[in-house]
Amino acid sequence: MGYSTSLQKKLGLTIAIVTFLMPTVQHWGNLKAFAQMPEPNPLELPIKDPLIPELNRPLSPFEMRRLREALDASNQQAQAELDQGNDDEAFKIWYRELRLRQYLTPIEEIQALGRVGEIAWTKTRTQDLKNIYTRLLVVQQQSEKKAPLTPELLDAFATAYQQLRKIDESLYIHEKILANARQKGDLPTQIKTLNTLGELHLSRFDYGKAAPIYEELLDIAQSQQDSYQEGIYLKKLAEIYTEALQPQNAVKIKEDLANNYLRNQQIQSIPDIKVLIGLDYDALNQPEKASQNFQEAFSLAWSLQQYGAAGRALAQLGDLYRKYKQDDYALQIYQELIKVEQRSYNYYGLMNAYDKIGEIYLTKKNYSGAIAAFQQGLELARAINYNENYFLAKIDQANQQMSTSEPVPNPKQP
Repeated sequence: MGYSTSLQKKLGLTIAIVTFLMPTVQHWGNLKAFAQMPEPNPLELPIKDPLIPELNRPLSPFEMRRLREALDASNQQAQAELDQGNDDEAFKIWYRELRLRQYLTPIEEIQALGRVGEIAWTKTRTQDLKNIYTRLLVVQQQSEKKAPLTPELLDAFATAYQQLRKIDESLYIHEKILANARQKGDLPTQIKTLNTLGELHLSRFDYGKAAPIYEELLDIAQSQQDSYQEGIYLKKLAEIYTEALQPQNAVKIKEDLANNYLRNQQIQSIPDIKVLIGLDYDALNQPEKASQNFQEAFSLAWSLQQYGAAGRALAQLGDLYRKYKQDDYALQIYQELIKVEQRSYNYYGLMNAYDKIGEIYLTKKNYSGAIAAFQQGLELARAINYNENYFLAKIDQANQQMSTSEPVPNPKQP
C-alpha cells in the first residue's frame, strides 16, 4: 500500500512537470517553424518609395519619364558597386529598381528582370535568381490573363527566360512565336525561331527533338536553293545523328554533306567527312563501303597534302582490317601510316602505329618484330613523355613469350 502511494506521487509529479513544460515545447516548436519560413520575395512586397506618389492613380507621362531616368541611374550605380566587388550592395539597389519598374510598362519590367537575372545567374546568386524568376512568371500570368501575348511581349519574355537559363519557359514562348509566324507566313521569323528552338533542345542534349527542327530548316534551305545554309544544317544534322547513335540517318546526311562540299568547291572538307561516313558504315556492319570511304578519304587527303587527314583515314582503314582478322592487310596499312605520320611530324600517331604493328607481330608470334616495333614506340613515348611504362611492359611481355616459345636445346652427351 505504501509502495502504491509513493508511485502515485511520483507519477503525479511527472505529469505536472510535463504539463508545465508543454507550452514551452510548443513555443520552441513555433519559433522553429517560424525560423524555417521562407523569406518573402522582395519583388512582391508593397512599394513605398519617394519616387512614387502616394495617390492611387497611374503615373503621368512626366512622372514616368522622371522615374525611368532615375531607374536608369540606379542601374548604373548598381553596376558600379558590382564592378567594385560589392555584390550585396549592388543587388540591394537592383531590387529597388526592379520593384519600381513595375510602375512602367510590362516590357520595361521584363527587360530589367532579364538583365538583372542574368547577372544573378553569372554570380551564382541562387535565391536572387529564384526571386526574379518567380516575378517573371507572375508578370507572364498577369499579361496572359489580359489578352494573348503580343509579339513584342513574346520577344521580351523569350529573351528574359534565356537570360535566366530557364529552358522550359523559353521553349514555351518560342513555340508561341513560331506558331504566330507560321500563321502569318513570316518565313524569316520562322527560320530565326526554329534555329533558337534547335539550340535550346541541343543545350539539354535532346537530339530527338532537335533533329526534326533542323530537318525542317534543311528543307527550307533546299527550297530556297541556299547551298550555304544547306551545308550548315547538314553539318548540324550529321552531329545530331552521330551523337544520337543513329548511323543509318547519319550516313545519309553525311553523304549529302560531302556532295554539298563538292558543289561548293570545298574540297578540303571532304576527306574528314569521308572518314566519318566510313565509321558509320562500319557501325552498320558494311565493311566494304567503310573501306571504300576510308580509301577515298586517304587518296584525296594525300593529293591535297592534308597529312593529318590522310593519317586518320589510314588508321581507320587499318583498324577495319584488324577487326575482320585481316592482319596482313592491316600490317601493310600501318606501315604506310608510319610514312604519313612522319610527314606530319605526328609523334603521337607514330607511337600508336608502332603499337599496332607490335600487336600484330605478337599475334603472329613474330616476337623479334614485335619487340622492334615496341622499342620504336618506346622511343617516341619518351620523346613526348607519355605512356612509357606501357611500352616497357609490352617489350617485357614479348621477351617472355619469346623465351617460353623457343625450344630448349638438348644437352651435350658426355
